[in-house]
Amino acid sequence: MSFWEYLADRHQQLLADAWQHASAVLQCMVAATALGVLIGVAAYRSDWAGSLATTAGSTLLTVPSLAMIGLLIPVVGLGVAPTVIALTLYGLLPVVRNAIVGLRGVDPDLVDAARGIGMSRRARLLRVELPLAWPPILTGIRVATQMLMGIAAIAAYASGPGLGNEIFRGIASLGSANALNQVLAGTLGIIVLALLFDAAYVLLGRLTIPRGIRA
Repeated sequence: MSFWEYLADRHQQLLADAWQHASAVLQCMVAATALGVLIGVAAYRSDWAGSLATTAGSTLLTVPSLAMIGLLIPVVGLGVAPTVIALTLYGLLPVVRNAIVGLRGVDPDLVDAARGIGMSRRARLLRVELPLAWPPILTGIRVATQMLMGIAAIAAYASGPGLGNEIFRGIASLGSANALNQVLAGTLGIIVLALLFDAAYVLLGRLTIPRGIRA
């Protein structure tokens, strides 16, 4: 069976796997973004807190994703839980780092002007600092999403959802007629999803970042 015939024959299963893969990455990125921005807001005013936050995130990235998922299995079991925890943890560092960099990069004169017109600290953060820090935060989200696309495939090791199951099935059946087709279908599907997500982020940036502060 050719690759195109395989796609035609298995398109429903592949689309279901692709949807699960995209959904898992998107939901984990929402969680990682919320946590990452909160950590960035809590840490950016202090040098030691900022260093601690980025060092902790960097340390997490030194743990191989397969090992991380393997360590989580005895704690939370197989399936969706280890996938969600691992992806959220791995997505934190780029968001935290870029949130800290973005918030520290806001012009102090603008913050002083906001303070001078009577804005509270919370209002300054929400209406001045975070909007101006949004471009680097969005860049961190883009980087993290691309990284999670690949890591999510490894989650199939723990019976997680997504296109990784197609790749693992192909590897497990090497030598069979459709083994290469399965690996190719899963790999190309992940590449296509990564490109679609990145295009969506570019569009989001154009819609949410004023032209005057675009990089």
